[in-house]
Amino acid sequence: MNKKGQALVEYVLIIALISVVIIGLVNIFGGYLKDAMTKSSCNLVGQEYVEGKKPGEGSCKSESN
Repeated sequence: MNKKGQALVEYVLIIALISVVIIGLVNIFGGYLKDAMTKSSCNLVGQEYVEGKKPGEGSCKSESN
């Protein structure tokens, strides 16, 4: 029997499953992660963070406006 081939297939299936889970999590929480990065960058450049209608749509706005 070829157990090496069987083990390789199992590893590929595990990696594929983990990849699908990670892609799903990024799709669900990606907007929140983008907003967190935008908030940080707004603070660095001295601008005010403005929330968007949906997660991931936030932006920076100049504080003088």
